[in-house]
Amino acid sequence: MRAGPGQLPRPEFTEGPVKARARHAPNLRPGVSLAIPTPAEDTNLNVQPMSIQSAGESPTGAAPASGAPDGAPGADPRTAPDPASPQGGHRTAAIIPAAGRGVRLGPGAPKALRTLSGTPMLVHAVRAMDRARAVSLIVVVAPPDGADEVRHLLDEHTSLAPGGELPATDVLVVPGGETRQDSVRLGLAALPGDVDAVLVHDAARPLVPVDTVDAVAAAVREGAPAVVPALPVPDTVKEVEPRPGGGPEPVTGTPERSRLRAVQTPQGFALKVLAAAHEQVAREGDGATDDAGMVERLGIEVVVVPGHEEAFKVTRPLDLVLAEAVIARRRATDGF
Repeated sequence: MRAGPGQLPRPEFTEGPVKARARHAPNLRPGVSLAIPTPAEDTNLNVQPMSIQSAGESPTGAAPASGAPDGAPGADPRTAPDPASPQGGHRTAAIIPAAGRGVRLGPGAPKALRTLSGTPMLVHAVRAMDRARAVSLIVVVAPPDGADEVRHLLDEHTSLAPGGELPATDVLVVPGGETRQDSVRLGLAALPGDVDAVLVHDAARPLVPVDTVDAVAAAVREGAPAVVPALPVPDTVKEVEPRPGGGPEPVTGTPERSRLRAVQTPQGFALKVLAAAHEQVAREGDGATDDAGMVERLGIEVVVVPGHEEAFKVTRPLDLVLAEAVIARRRATDGF
């Protein structure tokens, strides 16, 4: 589909699973077993082809020639050069930390590998980033000892969309660390030199709409150093003094609800800003509940764009029920 002036082409989707092409998907290590649905059980919408790599491999996606004009055959907004950039081009990458265990969901597979309608949440999250027009590289940060299994999983669930005109989104799988902060830092270290903007997205938010992803990326491209999607808080929030043992906790304050926002992901950053935040916070030895909080500690402004109610985080068993309901509604109304 040819884009009009000033517009970015949207990916086209088609029905019918086709075996994916993957550059590197080794077999599972002996003695390791994961309950992973097969592609035949995956009834979700096919997406653009994704080439899956190990850390250290060179992407072989069909990037256009550096001189291809915008809108010309083979040109793609994900990789097309930007004359305003000093290097003559830039890219936006998405990092998906997927190394957490998700103990609040109960025993079983790691949270990112729990299934929704037969498809692991991680696969849903990767597809959400792949649909975004702004993202040209996805870095999945796997459990420290599970990169091969995650790469195999993505290979099994990647489907081609025949007739699609956009080139593949490259997917890189790297081992993560013991904490989320460690994993994001390792994901940053894996980015190639032509990336200058980065989105960090929770694998546990598998149903984020593409418009939310693109809105965050666009705000970064327009000059915001740090961007978060967020929703107004509907409930009154109380500050309390925590008491051990689960006893009654004294209320110490009631923030003004109109000034509160519930933050979601993906969170977007200028790469140099997020890299500096991770370096400084690691040096100071403090953690943070999200990447934007780390940037705030540098004194850098973080701005908010509208989030979406379907970008909720799957944390507890009831969230799985809600996610299944969202998928059922999408299938009924959007052909998802």
